[in-house]
Amino acid sequence: MDDDDGEGVINAAVMVKLEPDLSEGNVSYNPDGTLNRSQTKNILGPHSAIACRAAMYAKVCYDAWVGACSMGPPTAEIALKDAMVICCADELHLYSDRIFAGADTLATAETIKHGIMKMGRRIDLVFSGHRAVDGETGQTGPQTAWKLGFNFIGNVIEYSIDLRSRMINARRKVDLPGLYTIIEDVECPLPALIALDPSYRDNYRKVSERLRYARLEKEARKRAEDYKSYLRIWSAKDLGVDVRYIGLAGSPTIVYKVEKIPKAKASRRAKVVDPNNVEELREIGNLILNIALGER
Repeated sequence: MDDDDGEGVINAAVMVKLEPDLSEGNVSYNPDGTLNRSQTKNILGPHSAIACRAAMYAKVCYDAWVGACSMGPPTAEIALKDAMVICCADELHLYSDRIFAGADTLATAETIKHGIMKMGRRIDLVFSGHRAVDGETGQTGPQTAWKLGFNFIGNVIEYSIDLRSRMINARRKVDLPGLYTIIEDVECPLPALIALDPSYRDNYRKVSERLRYARLEKEARKRAEDYKSYLRIWSAKDLGVDVRYIGLAGSPTIVYKVEKIPKAKASRRAKVVDPNNVEELREIGNLILNIALGER
């Protein structure tokens, strides 16, 4: 759809999270096996990055206003800066207060709900990632939709918006373990919250869209250089949240025990081969040939 096909502008919010970089060599653990967050490198969550790409699509194709939001410590502004580079956010909102600490997904959704309601404009569409790598629950998105009273569509791999009817059309992937994968086409009226499947891909079909994307991508990098001028930090008092429903006090989840997963013993051996040593190369070649013949 072209930018001038509709009669209104979409106001969108994208939920992002600062998450530990769980790649090899970047993770530090406490003696009890729990994650040592202070000694572990933090990055914009990979699923949050996908949500930001979907928000950029709304900006390119539907001239959307985009606000990126996150709940976390002051360092979470790093995630918001990275989000701005991806989605060219117009505003950055960080919900940071000691009272937010210890929140489970339900309490987090309560905080984000109040934050989205405080963005100063009617939000039509919210984007969230599929899950967070340090939680793996996939609950914050749908719980936020429920608290906002928005329609929810999960596992979205593609979407479009009809601005005249205020309807969102989405294609979603549903995996049936051990059976097959179903692709569903669904639609619902705005306002809505959609959670993006990891397989989501942008699809800019028109030259005008690709050119606009290039312009916005350049603008996003420029904005990120001065991201603090777009950033607003909100406390619990600023948001007007009921302290009974946020942080540890508002979290019904009880963690009984955390156990460290034992590291498996290495079962493979490595051998360094001199590429100039013909005998060693012949030995490796014979080994590969024997394995191949054995598999037959």
